Amino acid sequence: MQIMEWMENRKIFFSYADYAVRLDLLSKTKGLAAAEEYFNNLSPSAKNLSTYGTLLNCYCKEKMEEKALALFEKMDELNFASTSLTFNNLMSLHMRLGKPEMVPPLVDEMKKRSISPDTFTYNILMQSYARLNDIEGAERVLEEIKRENEDKLNWTTYSNLAAVYVNARLFEKAELALKKLEEEMGFHDRLAYHFLISLYAGINNLSEVNRVWNSLKSAFPKTNNMSYLIMFQALANLNDMDGLKICFEEWKSSCFSFDVRLANVAISAFLGWDMIKDAESILYEAVKRSSGPLYTALDMFMAHHLKDREIDMALKYMEAAASEVKNNEWQPAPERVLAFLKYFEEEKDVEGAEKFCKILKNISGLDSNAYQLLLQTYIAAGRTEPEMRKRMKEDDIEVDSKIEDLLRRVCPE
Repeated sequence: MQIMEWMENRKIFFSYADYAVRLDLLSKTKGLAAAEEYFNNLSPSAKNLSTYGTLLNCYCKEKMEEKALALFEKMDELNFASTSLTFNNLMSLHMRLGKPEMVPPLVDEMKKRSISPDTFTYNILMQSYARLNDIEGAERVLEEIKRENEDKLNWTTYSNLAAVYVNARLFEKAELALKKLEEEMGFHDRLAYHFLISLYAGINNLSEVNRVWNSLKSAFPKTNNMSYLIMFQALANLNDMDGLKICFEEWKSSCFSFDVRLANVAISAFLGWDMIKDAESILYEAVKRSSGPLYTALDMFMAHHLKDREIDMALKYMEAAASEVKNNEWQPAPERVLAFLKYFEEEKDVEGAEKFCKILKNISGLDSNAYQLLLQTYIAAGRTEPEMRKRMKEDDIEVDSKIEDLLRRVCPE
C-alpha cells in the first residue's frame, strides 16, 4: 500500500490493474468506506472492468448483499458483467449468506450469455448442491465437466466432490473421489496433499493419512509448518494420540519457527484425552520457544481445570491468559464466567469470587450478570459489602428490580 501511494504521489504510470490492486489494498488496510471513496474519485477511464470487479469482490467478501447486487446491475449496464469472475463473486456471496439455492440460476444465466464456467464456478456449483442435500446434483456437475469442459477438470474438482461425500458420510464414494484426486494432482502440489490428508481423516482412514503424509515429506523434504498443522489436525480428529506425539516431536526438532498454532492443536487433543502432562510439556515448550500469544492455550488449560472443579488451577491459568492480552484479543467465554461464579456461590467463597471478578474486570469489565452472581455469593456466605452499590455505579451497571433486591441484602442502607 505504501509503495503504491508513493508511486501515485510521484505520478508514476498506473495501469488499470494497478488501480484495482490499490482499491483492494485500501479495503483491507483502511476499510471499505476508504475503498469506495477511492473508486468514486477515479477518472472515468479507470472505472473499468478491473476496478468495478474489485469493488464487487469487496462487497461480496463483506456480505453486503444490497450493494453487491446494485453494483452488479450497474456493471451489467456497462457490459462489464461478462466474465466468470463476476458471477463467481455473486455465487460466493450467496453461499456466505446461506442461500445456496441462488447459485444454480446464476450458472444458468452465465450459460445463456455464453460465458463459459471455469473450475471455480463448477466447484462452487457442486458445493451449492451439497448444501441443498442434492448429492445427485453434485455428481451431475462432474459429469457435465467431463462432457463439455474437460479442460476445467482438475484435482480441486475431485476434492470438492470428496468433501461432499464425506459430509454425507458416503465414505466409499469419497474414497473413490480421493483416488481420482491423487491421479490428477501433481507430485509437487503441496495443497493437494493437504486436502488428501484432511479428507482421508474425514473418512477415518488413518493408514491412508499416514501414506499421504509420507508421500508429502518425500515430495517436500523441508516440510513446512502448514503441512505439520494439517497433519496434527488429522491425527487429533482420528484420536491417534501416539501418532500425534511422534509427529509433534518430529516437528519440534526440525522446525525453523515454533508456530503456536501447532502447539494449540496438540494441547487441545491431549487435554481432550486428559493427558495433562503431555499438554503441559507442550505449553512449557511454547513458552520457551514461541513469541506467543499464548492466551488460546492458557484458555484451554483454564477450561480443563474448571471442568474438573480445580478452581485454583483454573484461576492461575486465567491470570496468565489475562497477562497476555493487549488489545481485547481474548476474554473468557460467557459459559466459563458463569461456571466460575456459580462455583464460588456454591462454595460460599467470597474471596475467590472477588479475585475472579478483579481479573475479569481488567480483561473485559464486569456486566450485570457477573455482579448478580457476585451478590448471590455474598448472600450465600452471609456477608455484606457496604461499597457494592458505589462499585456498580462506577462500572455503569444498570440496576433492575432483581439486582436491587440483592443489593438491599448485601449493601443495606
